[in-house]
Amino acid sequence: SCTMKTAFTSDRRFLDHDTGSGHPERPARLSHTLAHLKAQPWFTQLQFTSASACNPDCLTSVHDAALVERARTSCTRGLPYLDTPDVAISHESFDIARLAAGSVLALADTIADGTADNGFALVRPPGHHAEHDAAMGFCLFNNIAIAARHLQRHHGLNKILILDWDVHHGNGTQHLFEEDPSVFYISLHQYPHYPGTGARSEDGISRGRGATLNCPMTAGAGNAEYTEAFSEKVLPAINDYRPDMILVSAGFDAHQDDPLGSINLSTQHYQWMTEALMDCADQHCDNRILSVLEGGYHLDALAHSVSAHISTLAGISTDP
Repeated sequence: SCTMKTAFTSDRRFLDHDTGSGHPERPARLSHTLAHLKAQPWFTQLQFTSASACNPDCLTSVHDAALVERARTSCTRGLPYLDTPDVAISHESFDIARLAAGSVLALADTIADGTADNGFALVRPPGHHAEHDAAMGFCLFNNIAIAARHLQRHHGLNKILILDWDVHHGNGTQHLFEEDPSVFYISLHQYPHYPGTGARSEDGISRGRGATLNCPMTAGAGNAEYTEAFSEKVLPAINDYRPDMILVSAGFDAHQDDPLGSINLSTQHYQWMTEALMDCADQHCDNRILSVLEGGYHLDALAHSVSAHISTLAGISTDP
């Protein structure tokens, strides 16, 4: 494929979100992945985008102001977690979560204004479990949902498609947009599994009926089952919808080595899924894809999968 202008953003401050010892969503996820990326000969060809913390207005475009305030005060007071024990926080976490959202917005701007074709945000904390009024599942604020609203309000994009291939269902993203046909949410995820949502029957509410597509996968599923779901469900749905931009909730915990899931994707399959999405983006939205890190908890599997995903986005052929 031809070379794409691929933007990349990360920040060493993401390591300051301290989740405590033994927590799977740990700073090493980013430092290990970044070290691996920096060792790739193509890494310097990426377009590096810097970010600042998003202002509270961006957060309240999808979240209840009470959640934002609760996050702020909980971190300031040094409380151990926000809303639920799995959302471990530290003193810095409110600012770091705003920086994660801000990084995704900076990347969204870069792609929407044509400075880059596509891009990847290596951020933490992740976002797709965060609900309108509640943090959950390692997530404080819903990074990708905030970006979807920003693209609509500030770049005039009407139809946003969010593909979530994290092994866990993105309950927060689904619920934020399930009555809104202008954001099509598609998820492939292990089912039943945390957080329990994402049955096939969940397809949107009222005006949003048909703009949610869940592809629940059985424990033990792998490349073949995901290829079938893509070919029969996901890609036809994207092509019918004809989005103005494709956003990816890119969790890499459906990898065969991941400790938190029981799906068996290979590293190469992330490359295949990325290529399939790029074909859709080429047809419908000037190649525009914004991809954001969600889960992925085996350090080497995460690093290699992210590397395969980004190099594919950039149109760089690498040996598997």
